[in-house]
Amino acid sequence: MYFKISKRNFYNALSTASRAISNFSPLPAFSGIKIDAKEDRIILTGSDSDVSIQTTLKHGEDCVLEIKEMGSIVIEAKYILEIVRKTDADIIEFEMIDGSLTKISGNSAEFRINGMKAIEYPAIDFSKPKESFQLAEDVLKKIITQTSFATSDKETRPVLMGVNFHCEGNELHCVATDSYRLARKTVELEEELNFNVTIPSKSLQEVLKTLEVENEVEIAVNDKKAQFIIGDTIVQTRLIDGAYPETNRLIPLQFDYELTIDTKDLLNAIDRASFIKNDGVSVIKFSLSEAECVLSSKSIEVGSSTEVLSSASFEGQPLEISCNGRYVFEAIRALGGSLVKFSLCGEMKPFVITSLEDDKILQLVLPVRTYA
Repeated sequence: MYFKISKRNFYNALSTASRAISNFSPLPAFSGIKIDAKEDRIILTGSDSDVSIQTTLKHGEDCVLEIKEMGSIVIEAKYILEIVRKTDADIIEFEMIDGSLTKISGNSAEFRINGMKAIEYPAIDFSKPKESFQLAEDVLKKIITQTSFATSDKETRPVLMGVNFHCEGNELHCVATDSYRLARKTVELEEELNFNVTIPSKSLQEVLKTLEVENEVEIAVNDKKAQFIIGDTIVQTRLIDGAYPETNRLIPLQFDYELTIDTKDLLNAIDRASFIKNDGVSVIKFSLSEAECVLSSKSIEVGSSTEVLSSASFEGQPLEISCNGRYVFEAIRALGGSLVKFSLCGEMKPFVITSLEDDKILQLVLPVRTYA
């Protein structure tokens, strides 16, 4: 194997592929990046067996690539990234000398590093699943940022550690919940599809990091895996097994109270009250009436805070409701927009938070019981 390649393009592609690599992989080969030199392209693959990233480099206007001899090798990711990053040259030469010994050179610098034979790298099937659709990158970014924060980080219920992508007809519903809060984003597709898969939140974060330019992303799914095809890069992930809970029944349809408030004002008020915690949790209380809306927090150990929400508008009978301040803060931040609306049913019933500027995203939070 022998090729010459632009350092900048090579390093960026190596960085992309390396994001799928885990420091704690049980397989030694998965600590490396597989480099395949084909006739007209270089294919880089990184994986931890759950998430796999494959990116392709070709000769073009912004990338010099000259392949003189084809071949494959696996090189420890941390070493090749350091070598390429520190090599002071625009063009890097990459040559396999003997077995798995590889020479990487540029200008007057030369490195020789031991790699692993490509046959030792587990086979990864990057064939595209049949069910596929396209989303604009900004839409996919919103899906991930507006839902994935609400997934669970506890392995007791693995299915809640992912975002459920459920499509019937041309409506795609993306739902995340940790059983104390819920986020749901609805997107209309151009095609009619039928699938129900749960994608790990960790995998979606890798997809988010790969999104760079305003473009279309092709998403392909089957009952085993999901693929996100972003330009010359494929991010492939295993799915989470198990049936996702039916969440529609958790969302109230009728409400007795309504609170509308400036997003920035409420975020700042919650942030000011968040230092007061009980057992590490910041519990905030809304005291709501048509005359005045007050946000307060209280702790026997720390003290208390009280703030009148001057930009709030409330409709309904007086109501007091307590909740986890972090959950509400993250839900509002994910919504975006200048105004948010709280739709409430009662003191201990789940409430819904929506943006007045986007009716396709919904956040739900469960109240907490307080005894003070």
